[in-house]
Amino acid sequence: MTAIIETEHLSRRFGALVAVRDLTLSVQRGEIFGVLGPNGAGKSTSIRMLCGILNPSGGRGRVVGFDIATEAEAIKQRIGYMTQRFSLYEDLSVIENLRFYAGIYGVPRRRRRAHIDEVLERAGLTERRKQLAGTLSGGWKQRVALASATIHEPPLLFLDEPTAGVDPVSRREFWDQIYRIAEAGTTVVLTTHYMDEAERCHRLAFIFRGELLDIGAPAEIVDRRRLRVAEMQVARAAEAADALRLCAEVDEVAHYGRVLRVATRELADPHAVAVATLTPLGIDIDDYREARVSVEDVFVSMVRDDAHRATGAAAEEG
Repeated sequence: MTAIIETEHLSRRFGALVAVRDLTLSVQRGEIFGVLGPNGAGKSTSIRMLCGILNPSGGRGRVVGFDIATEAEAIKQRIGYMTQRFSLYEDLSVIENLRFYAGIYGVPRRRRRAHIDEVLERAGLTERRKQLAGTLSGGWKQRVALASATIHEPPLLFLDEPTAGVDPVSRREFWDQIYRIAEAGTTVVLTTHYMDEAERCHRLAFIFRGELLDIGAPAEIVDRRRLRVAEMQVARAAEAADALRLCAEVDEVAHYGRVLRVATRELADPHAVAVATLTPLGIDIDDYREARVSVEDVFVSMVRDDAHRATGAAAEEG
């Protein structure tokens, strides 16, 4: 495998604000690569630098073989880019939007009509080809936007929060399209804050406050965090949660009605920790089962640790 994206110590400042700090990563051809983080983490800023839309404040990077600082226009012609907002022309029909973007991206005239028909068929848009884009629902708009971003069959596709505000059924259908695009040879890089979507990626980069926290396959990242998770039902859930949160072995406690989802650090046994903590309080565990550690569990753990470190450093400086 060869890298289609490579960055070294990439950073971006907006005045005193450091939006992206020291980003070093490599994305291989053919991957579905997810950039995961909460709102304001620096995901979109990172993507815009890789697309050649924003100049970096420091560091360097190459995308599809071109330098992001000096060859931005060459990059833009060789990638697809879809934002979370519907950025097409709402007063044009579906097929008119596709014709427009085919022209912008330089799809040869001699095969443009046949190619657009193929794209319409592949995206399930044939029956809606004459419908005004502005009258489509969110899921259908998303299909048109994805078809427009890939009309020129780019080797690299950037998707910036592509499923924000879209219903669950449309999200699943959209991911089916992403897999088809990747299987056809296009590398996909997407930003998301949906943890279930992150688990669908081949590899992930976790970003928080502009910094890279971890990178790797979802299973690798989960294993490195050394968490165990269990779900238990207790009668006095709020009191039990407060008590468990005071335990050094407990990473997080979350409520699901009367059920508590408890994550422990360093592979500590959640059942043993819960019994030792709750029995002296007269709180019985009515039901218990171990659960799979998810990417969401790991990400929440990383973000909280990073926030605690930042708070501690600020207190020391003060």
